[in-house]
Amino acid sequence: MELIADWRWLQRGSLERTPPSQSLGLPITDEQIQEMEANLDNVDFKMAAEEEKKLRHDVMAHVHTFAHCCPKASGIIHLGATSCYVGDNTDLIVLRDGFNLLLPKLARVISRLANFAEKYADLPTLGFTHYQPAQLTTVGKRCCLWIQDLCMDLQNLERARDDLRFRGVKGTTGTQASFLQLFEGNHEKVEELDRLVTAMAGFKRAYIVTGQTYSRKVDIEVLSVLASLGASIHKICTDIRLLANLKEIEEPFERDQIGSSAMPYKRNPMRSERCCSLARHLVTLVLNPLQTASVQWFERTLDDSANRRVCLAEAFLTADIILSTLQNISEGLVVYPKVIERRIQQELPFMATENIIMAMVKAGGNRQDCHEKIRVLSQQAAAVVKQEGGDNDLIARIRADPYFSPIQGHLESLLDPTSFTGRALQQVARFLKEEVHPMLTPYQSKMGVKIELAL
Repeated sequence: MELIADWRWLQRGSLERTPPSQSLGLPITDEQIQEMEANLDNVDFKMAAEEEKKLRHDVMAHVHTFAHCCPKASGIIHLGATSCYVGDNTDLIVLRDGFNLLLPKLARVISRLANFAEKYADLPTLGFTHYQPAQLTTVGKRCCLWIQDLCMDLQNLERARDDLRFRGVKGTTGTQASFLQLFEGNHEKVEELDRLVTAMAGFKRAYIVTGQTYSRKVDIEVLSVLASLGASIHKICTDIRLLANLKEIEEPFERDQIGSSAMPYKRNPMRSERCCSLARHLVTLVLNPLQTASVQWFERTLDDSANRRVCLAEAFLTADIILSTLQNISEGLVVYPKVIERRIQQELPFMATENIIMAMVKAGGNRQDCHEKIRVLSQQAAAVVKQEGGDNDLIARIRADPYFSPIQGHLESLLDPTSFTGRALQQVARFLKEEVHPMLTPYQSKMGVKIELAL
């Protein structure tokens, strides 16, 4: 090929269109173009491997291999180009296309969790701060915290994709000197070639300045948003693992699935654990481009190459599998309302004490006297829980104390868990309507895919 854009032109089968380099006046014949097109998929990988072993240069190995298939076009293949002209532009295409593969998967995860949040928007559950019992929330509201993080990731991935530019036609050190020579000093034709190549690759813009490579800070931006996605998924799956321990929520567990080779009763949250394991790996990969960008010398050094071939691909592959796994989890989450209710009842009496005090004051009681009464009864109930392993009997003690007779008829309503969840239900409805559903609109055609895991 004379330019990577000409390969893209050939791949699109645009026979009615002239390759950009030819259209701008370079001496390239239709016969040469047709010969390259006819051999586009005729790749002799064995010959390429032999050439690379001899030349110690991957791009030139394929240039020689392609030239062997296209003897008439051999004189123009790679004309004016550099290896990074092929490699970096291809990397940018792959990064963009990688984002386009991940985004619908992320959108599906958000959609599945949104359905879950809506279904359980009004189911009270015990909230935790410092992993200690706190005020009540709802199962759906907690799920919205997960969704909010993933929505931020969706926006970040879209932004990172849309911020990508093409390297374009820049030459060995980014000055376009070789192309200026090919076009005999015609700056306008060099600019037009750069524009045409960029457009044919599907990019709206190219970087105006580059060294031999595009800035390696681009890789930092790409892997940063993927690492951030990994952090979100790790947090979500950690919550699910903790909830599984509490027996409140579990990930899908197949009928014949084995949780432990030694303990047959176990239902280990292995899918969430796998997500956490891979998410940690994804988070660490951003260190690689950070170090690479920091040690690039002048226009480029080759110590940026081998590691990028590993970490860029690994990041997208890792993000892909954890999104697939999380979608599978979110499509089969199991909720145990009775267990959730029991845990609420263990803590709710203490939470209700302020409401009880307010009710007694309204009934004519003294706030300070009431506070002291409840303090004493609460300490007694806490001793039963902590020292005797019994249930929280604070409400039974309040019912048995004549002091609280003015509000005995109101205790049930004062202990209704839904009265302790604030605006959780309304927040869920508004969040899903105003933020989540509009964000998913561009991906509606991709929502039907269901994930079945063979692992």
